[in-house]
Amino acid sequence: MKVQNHNGQGRGGFAIMTAFPPGGGTVIRERGAYYELYGSDFGLTALTERLALTGSRTDLDIALCAAEIADCFEGEGAVELGEDARRLLASDLPEHVLSTVWLSATGHAFDPRGHGMSCRAWLEQVSDVSTARLRQEKRSYVPSPVRPVRDAVLCRAVVVELRAMAPGLTGATALPDLVDALEQVVTGADGDLGMRLFLRALKARAVPVPYEGYLRLQELGWRFGFPAAVVHDGLTILWPAVSTSRCRLHGDFGLSRLAGLFTAGWHHRTPGQAVEHALVGDGYERPPGSEAAVLLEDTRRLLDSGLPDDAITLVWLAATERGYNIDLLGIAGREWLRQIADRCEENLSAVAPVYAPANTAPAGDGGAEVLREIRELAPLAAGTVISPAFHPLESSTVMEALEQVVVRADPDLGFRLFLPIVAILRLPLTEEQYTRYESLASRFHYGEQHLLFTVHHLVRHT
Repeated sequence: MKVQNHNGQGRGGFAIMTAFPPGGGTVIRERGAYYELYGSDFGLTALTERLALTGSRTDLDIALCAAEIADCFEGEGAVELGEDARRLLASDLPEHVLSTVWLSATGHAFDPRGHGMSCRAWLEQVSDVSTARLRQEKRSYVPSPVRPVRDAVLCRAVVVELRAMAPGLTGATALPDLVDALEQVVTGADGDLGMRLFLRALKARAVPVPYEGYLRLQELGWRFGFPAAVVHDGLTILWPAVSTSRCRLHGDFGLSRLAGLFTAGWHHRTPGQAVEHALVGDGYERPPGSEAAVLLEDTRRLLDSGLPDDAITLVWLAATERGYNIDLLGIAGREWLRQIADRCEENLSAVAPVYAPANTAPAGDGGAEVLREIRELAPLAAGTVISPAFHPLESSTVMEALEQVVVRADPDLGFRLFLPIVAILRLPLTEEQYTRYESLASRFHYGEQHLLFTVHHLVRHT
């Protein structure tokens, strides 16, 4: 996918269509999806955040902040910064509306009037900073006419969320006209920038946002093409209690996901850093601590299963393709699992101190079906090895260890560890087998992308 610039053309000169996740629909945009370039906030709202955090007061500090935003990504940040400023300048919004939304977005950290400027004059300066930065790359650069986002459906959706948060916004700020002013930006200037200024107003005053409202804001953000961090970072979200529910999971999770971090020349400097990385895999839609809770549940089920150390060690080595050789380091399988569990508990005590692990029983349903799939592939795996060049593991022995996980610990976990091993061995799958895998994945409540990222490429179509 190519990123469109301020001229409405992709960087390669192509018009694009941006597709968003389920629920967001598909929108033909005049500009590219921001998440193709940015990982966090950008443009005018990135400037308001910078000013709010620094509490800048001198003219020099303020000018430097604007120049720093324009200079992001070797000057790419100037595109959105200038476009945002000019969208407001091109509107018919009165000065008091512009001033109100600006003050709310900066948390009153910077009021242009205190520096002898109207808000419009300040926005003109921002536009000039942007233009000057872009002329460093192309001396003849002239800003294109603005193309505000006026999609009626999107703008109405933003207004609905804005009105839902009106009591909190009004109570948290000293700006009684803020909600009306933000609505005027959304409907009279630009829905895209209006959405971001709305988010900045929520963040600047730490207005609590209910979880369901937050999910709606994230969906809207995707439809605008924002990186998820634009909505999430800095927002005061009223998260639900941490649980091991698979709701809003997309790819792998738990112990099988952790094993995947150790395959193919893992990039973390220490095993502990890899575990730390796994623990922050909650994404933007799950309460903090969710992945730690799921990983803790997986490790406890193996620890409580009565499986011998050798079987646990073998499954770990196979699922990581010997990416972390605990056997050669003198670390028994159960000892490694206890280290993981200890780190999960430390994480949960920090981010979700009221969380108490539930004594959930293993998913007994599906055990026979998982055993069938393991045993059906066992003849194909016979005679093959994992890590043939370095302390090879006999695949037939690995399959037997997987069966023990299914029978003595948990069919769900056994299936999740089976899938990456199938991928490591590159065992071909029939369409019928894959259909059965989909049925098991649905039974265990995996995300829709779980199989896509593990074994879908192994299917041999007839």
